[in-house]
Amino acid sequence: MKKKTMVYAVMLLMIVNMLAGCGKRKGEPAAVMPEGYCFTDALGQEVTVKNPERVVALMGSFAEVWLSAGGSLAGVTDDAFDERGMELSAETVSVGKYNSPNVEKIIALNPDLVLLSSETKEHAALKEVLKQAGITAAYFKVTYFEDYLSMLKTCTEITGREELYEKNGLAVNTEIEEILSGAKAKEPPSVLLLITYSGGAAAQNSKTMTGRMLNDLGCKNIADENQSLLKEFNMESIVKEDPDYIFVIPMGNDDALAVKNLKESIEKNPAWNGLAAVKNNRYILLPKEKFLYKPNEKWGESYQTLSEILYGKK
Repeated sequence: MKKKTMVYAVMLLMIVNMLAGCGKRKGEPAAVMPEGYCFTDALGQEVTVKNPERVVALMGSFAEVWLSAGGSLAGVTDDAFDERGMELSAETVSVGKYNSPNVEKIIALNPDLVLLSSETKEHAALKEVLKQAGITAAYFKVTYFEDYLSMLKTCTEITGREELYEKNGLAVNTEIEEILSGAKAKEPPSVLLLITYSGGAAAQNSKTMTGRMLNDLGCKNIADENQSLLKEFNMESIVKEDPDYIFVIPMGNDDALAVKNLKESIEKNPAWNGLAAVKNNRYILLPKEKFLYKPNEKWGESYQTLSEILYGKK
């Protein structure tokens, strides 16, 4: 009986250890298991992968993270080429647009792993389809730098290239900390952050990617307190707040068209030219490569650009 009890105890301990390894919270390091690497993705799924060689990324920024982790790609979405200009192997196949991926093309590639966004409904719709096809799918949420850092950490643990986490993650974190430590002002500057689209422009608060960076740099975003600006562009409210800086991020591939839309929808209002930011040349168009698309290992450059605009070069 004692021998049986010991055997059961050992078996129970093994099971507990396996469950503990796989039951990690989101953002925690992947666990090294005999059957592969185990982690919890952004949807709360326990994902196990082992030396994936055929990986498909359904977002250009995720494709970039995977490459930064030392991986290779069998398939990507069109934005990897169109928006990010990534130079990929001739064998890397396009599987459609990030917001309308072609599931037949994905399955045809017979991938070991598919990287998807938990915030894109078209990606969430593929969850059961890929599961039924026997394809491992991992969902990530990347809005802020720490989200990128978490995804990179997981990916480098999967690829076994932890040194790339040091290079493309921790080194960038140190760079950002140095920038933030030098970004000091007696009075926090107030800002209006706008994103343009074909119908005009909309304000963004500090919960967005660039809004968070401005907040980290000590700025007061007027849309944080005046939530109505998020729903409707209100010139009266903007004039009343009279922000020190106005930042504009163009959507789409044509910056000239974005500027044209601004002139036709906003700048024609006489009150616009009376704003302090406009009169003091603090009405600034930000490059979408750094402030619309996820900058990944260049996140430090994005912080540096904003810091120099707000506080000058150090």
